[in-house]
Amino acid sequence: MEKWSLMTITVLLALTVRWTVSLGSYSGAGKPPMYGDYEAQRHWQEVTYNLPIRQWYFNTSDNNLLYWGLDYPPLTAYHSFVCAYIAKLINPDWIALHTSRGYESQPHKLFMRTTVFVADLLVYIPAVILYCFSLKETSTKKKVSSALCILLYPGLILIDHGHFQYNSVSLGFALWGVLYLSYDRDLLGSVAFCLALNYKQMELYHSLPFFCYLLGKCFKKGLKGKGLVLLTKIAGTVVVSFAVCWLPFCTDMEHIMQVLRRLFPIDRGLFEDKVANIWCSLSVLIKIKNIISPQTQLKLSFAVTFLSLLPTCIKLTVQPSLRGFKFALVSCALSFFLFSFQVHEKSILLVSVPVCLIINEIPFMATWFLLVSTFSMLPLLLKDGLLLAYTVTMLAFLSVCVASFSVFEKTSAEDLQLKPFSLSLKGYVSWFKSFPKIVRSLFLLSVTLMGILSLMSAAVHPPQRLPDLFPVSVSVISCLHFLLFLVYFNVVILWDSKNSRSQKKIS
Repeated sequence: MEKWSLMTITVLLALTVRWTVSLGSYSGAGKPPMYGDYEAQRHWQEVTYNLPIRQWYFNTSDNNLLYWGLDYPPLTAYHSFVCAYIAKLINPDWIALHTSRGYESQPHKLFMRTTVFVADLLVYIPAVILYCFSLKETSTKKKVSSALCILLYPGLILIDHGHFQYNSVSLGFALWGVLYLSYDRDLLGSVAFCLALNYKQMELYHSLPFFCYLLGKCFKKGLKGKGLVLLTKIAGTVVVSFAVCWLPFCTDMEHIMQVLRRLFPIDRGLFEDKVANIWCSLSVLIKIKNIISPQTQLKLSFAVTFLSLLPTCIKLTVQPSLRGFKFALVSCALSFFLFSFQVHEKSILLVSVPVCLIINEIPFMATWFLLVSTFSMLPLLLKDGLLLAYTVTMLAFLSVCVASFSVFEKTSAEDLQLKPFSLSLKGYVSWFKSFPKIVRSLFLLSVTLMGILSLMSAAVHPPQRLPDLFPVSVSVISCLHFLLFLVYFNVVILWDSKNSRSQKKIS
């Protein structure tokens, strides 16, 4: 009874923070003619309610794809339609075809904020609570602390309830998939992940860990017996799930191809804005977009991404374990973010939520990563007028993590899951004895640097000849952090001896 009382307080606190952030500004507020993501979501409601399904993804006189054309999978479109149906009952002007473009008012803002709030409450938050309760060999206090830290992660709150998006839906479905797999409900886990993928195509960042874990599980059971049966069931479940989601668009092949073209717009280029990945950071020194053709950029990013995540995927397939699966979600998503094609700054959330899942195992590194991931989106948040919300939520999150997990005391090689790696280097690297002090110093240096850059970005005008000085600095520094984190997570995965023990249970 006590744990439910504590968890209820945790949820109420998380909801209060979300609603407080939602009172602030949003993407594109009062900025015609394109406005921002808030208008994009409103426009999709307008399109899905007023036009037949066959026109949702096509350029017509009633649906100008250059003005926030629908470019997310079918489940996002269905969700927009449901929101539009409710909006029509409240005020038809909110979604009137053509005339509602750029509509802004306090009642409409309240409605739109409520749709995000409800989606978060129905999909993401229950998955977080149940996941934390499912943690084995963990005290009630640690379970509640984990839930509190996950639900107060500032990145997701600021983007969904500040900037304005529905990331909690796709991430929530993915989390439900992880939860079901942790209870060996592989078919339900497959359905949940299919829902995530059919809500946002960026969930492809998580697809390989799901695939490799389930495939490895089938191999361990034997592909001539139970493993083959399980593989067939999973394949059938995935096919049926996709068929149900795409059924209205399966009238002809051209309709399907048009949806796919909208979901994967190759012509947009290697990256947009100042995203904290390797291509944007390298472009400071080498103008990759100018010296390499778009097709070559695509092939190069695919090759580098594939090579960077290959070791993790092989390890997970050969030694499938739930722990290895969660770490692989982090590593693979981070590889996609750093090296793949057409990455947005908000895509770091696809790495951050899996990191949240292991915050009870490596609280120090998880806290550090989650702070950097939110910092990497600073230019976007400043553009949306969310400086105050950013500052308060970052400080609150850091305070909660320090109080809940005593993160500064969890910096030994064993606490950071680096014991097997350190043993393999015994005799070669003597500085492992002072490793905790080094790590703490690097963390404090990192936080200080982020604080200074945040302050300068908000208060100092850059030189006229370097107008993007601060956004580029944020991107490059965040990218360097992420590269180091990628190395760290891969070391933990590849040197992890616990996986070999836990995978025996699967077989």
